[in-house]
Amino acid sequence: MIVSLEPQIDYPDSDGQPMADNTKQFRWIVFLKENLECLFAQNPEVFVAGDLFWYPVEEKPDVRVAPDVLVVFGRQKGDRGSYRQWQEDNIPPQVVFEIISTGNTLKEMIKKQQFYDYYGVKEIDLIYLLQN
Repeated sequence: MIVSLEPQIDYPDSDGQPMADNTKQFRWIVFLKENLECLFAQNPEVFVAGDLFWYPVEEKPDVRVAPDVLVVFGRQKGDRGSYRQWQEDNIPPQVVFEIISTGNTLKEMIKKQQFYDYYGVKEIDLIYLLQN
C-alpha cells in the first residue's frame, strides 16, 4: 500500500459570509443568474453560477473570488462546489457581474476588477444599486 505524505490542499466552498448585504442586492443576484440560465438553457456548454468561489490557480487556495454571477462559455452545465479553473480545461469565466450596494467599498471593487483583469475575464459588469 502506497501512502502519500503530501498534504491535501483544501479549496473551501464557502467563506461563511452572506451572499448579499440586503434584500435588493440578493434579488438582483438571483434575477441575473436565473435569467442567464434561461437564456442559455438550450446550450449545454454554458455554465452559469451565482456566488460561487472561482479558483484560477491550482495549489493556491487563497487566490479566489466569488463573483455575484459568473458565465463560462465552453463548460458544461452542472453542480460544482467551486469553479476550479484547472479542472475546467483552464477556461476562466468570460463574464462576471457584481451587484454593488452601499456595503461594498471602492477599494474592494478595484481589487476585484484587478483580479478579474489579471485572470482573464473578458467582461466585467458592475451594477450599482441606489438606496431605496
